[in-house]
Amino acid sequence: MLSVNIHEAKTHLSRLIEAAVRGEPFVIAKAGKPLVMVSAIVPPAPAPRVGFMAGEIEVPDDFDRMGEAEIGALFGGADPLP
Repeated sequence: MLSVNIHEAKTHLSRLIEAAVRGEPFVIAKAGKPLVMVSAIVPPAPAPRVGFMAGEIEVPDDFDRMGEAEIGALFGGADPLP
């Protein structure tokens, strides 16, 4: 791994960054003592796409009325709407 001193890093920063982006990390040192390592940031994996199970799940036609009687009984015994 490449090691450069602070002055050299400031002088050649653009070139060093381009190398890091290509997968060549480097170390910045002061008086020969390593201080930091510079490497490219790996972008996060894309989030799962919404709708990836299209066609694999069926929603019943009465989905919005399922459990209506039980819910009505739990909240005061009101009869379901017609």
